Amino acid sequence: MAHKSSSKLSRRQIISLVLIALYVLAWWYAPQMMRMYTAVLTANLYNFIYMISLGVVQIAAILWFLGRARVYWLKAGETQVAFKDYKGNPEVLEVARRIVTLLKGSQQFKSMGGEQSKGLLLVGPPGTGKSYLAQAIATEADLPFAYASAPSFQNMFFGVSNLKIMMLYRKARRLALEYGAAIVFIDEIDAIGMRRGGSTGMGGTIGIFGAGQGMLNELLLQMDPPNTEHRWWAKIMRYFGLRPKPGRQPIVLTIAATNLPEVLDPALLRPGRFDRSIVIDPPDFDGRVEVVEYYLNKVRHLPSIDVEMVAADMVGYTPVTIKHIVNEAVVKAHFEGRTAITYEDICYAREIHEWGLRQPIKSMSEEERRRIAYHEAGHAVAQLRLQPNERLVKVAIIRHGRSLGVSATKPIADRYTLTAADVLARIQVALSSRAAEELFLKTKIAASVSDLEYATRLAADYIGTWGMAGTLYSYSVLGESAASAELRNRINKLLTDQKQQVTRLLEDHAELVHALAAALLQQQELTGTEVLKLAEQHPPRSGQIEPPPIVEAEYLADITLGAEVAATEETET
Repeated sequence: MAHKSSSKLSRRQIISLVLIALYVLAWWYAPQMMRMYTAVLTANLYNFIYMISLGVVQIAAILWFLGRARVYWLKAGETQVAFKDYKGNPEVLEVARRIVTLLKGSQQFKSMGGEQSKGLLLVGPPGTGKSYLAQAIATEADLPFAYASAPSFQNMFFGVSNLKIMMLYRKARRLALEYGAAIVFIDEIDAIGMRRGGSTGMGGTIGIFGAGQGMLNELLLQMDPPNTEHRWWAKIMRYFGLRPKPGRQPIVLTIAATNLPEVLDPALLRPGRFDRSIVIDPPDFDGRVEVVEYYLNKVRHLPSIDVEMVAADMVGYTPVTIKHIVNEAVVKAHFEGRTAITYEDICYAREIHEWGLRQPIKSMSEEERRRIAYHEAGHAVAQLRLQPNERLVKVAIIRHGRSLGVSATKPIADRYTLTAADVLARIQVALSSRAAEELFLKTKIAASVSDLEYATRLAADYIGTWGMAGTLYSYSVLGESAASAELRNRINKLLTDQKQQVTRLLEDHAELVHALAAALLQQQELTGTEVLKLAEQHPPRSGQIEPPPIVEAEYLADITLGAEVAATEETET
């Protein structure tokens, strides 16, 4: 029994043998394990550092990309637009010359203690040359020029819009230190400069994370910043107390353009930001002559073209529109195989611009053509007799754009005011088509809808805005709801009376209306000269050649009817 028990190992011996084996195994494999674990830890550390660096680079790239507005920087003299290229508005050009003189640094102006303006606001309809003028100022002053679109500053992320404006002006000040000054042009500034109000803090577009708030505040600060240093070496000197006060601010002139000045925030318009505000309207007759000559000299044209006649045909045209018309005339001449444009090419391009593409409807029935002919003949006779200050240009029953026919006039001279008689004459001209339909066709066609809309708009202004109908208050102040029933009653009364007057006019000129309609059915379109010849051949029945007087009656409201209408509306409500 003793021998059998001695041959077996005890539990303690077994544990000791296992520990010895593990020790030997660890001693044998420890260096290899340490090398393996070190490699793994190093690789993981490298991967961790790489991922962190990649994330930082990506965030920086996103912020850099989002923080860059769509700004086009042009070096001094690269705009290629000078004062010699700006035509049609000499008064505005004179103001621009003075700004350039001050930007170049007039010693006498500095000795007098004057300070350079920080902002110039250009106000005017599209195409009047606002950005063109800004580029010319930069060229004449020989300064770097930044062209920015205000909507490009907007961003959905909070703070990024502010960052874009900061980066723009930071670069502008850096270039101003190098060149003496810099110009920043912001187009459509109303997109970011709208009047602040409400809970958003700004009347502009608000992103899903609050972007847009404070963007105007940042622009206000950058346009009129505190007197701080912008050069790194000057900042170091001030840190160590070696520079007693900041140097002079670099000159950055902000030029902005808008056609909605009424929506801009007052803080943006105060002196110190936009010191000057210039209204740029379409050029007058003399200005248009200058613009037409400038663009005609850039293309091949016949010397027989009367520049003043072309300018007279383009009342209200902007310089950009005139440039477009001349270019379209060149396109027409090119595809017709000619090397120079004519007056007819310019007229064709102008008509396409005003009325739309000429698209005859060949399949239109004779009865429909007859309706349109009398419709346009009514317009033409009313225009010829009621608007002596305008000349009839063309009458046609050919589709132009969306219009099935056209009867067009042009002012003999530029006009800037309207009398009550002028407004009533326009209303009668607009209603003459419906009067001709009822008088000569014994029917009414839907083509008069645009005429009725125009006549109603004029009548509403005549009564409710301009105070021409016996009252001095304006409905535009009270609001339409304050007197809607009364206003509608007075408008309808005015329109009915004017339609009766123009109907009597067409009855007196019935032979001319029939002759015009017949000529239109045969030729499809007539010039103003041809219409005048027909008018000489078909005088009015009354023998009265002079235009009939326009009756300026006071279209007072019918109080009884107005009260009944108001009571009816209140009951229905």
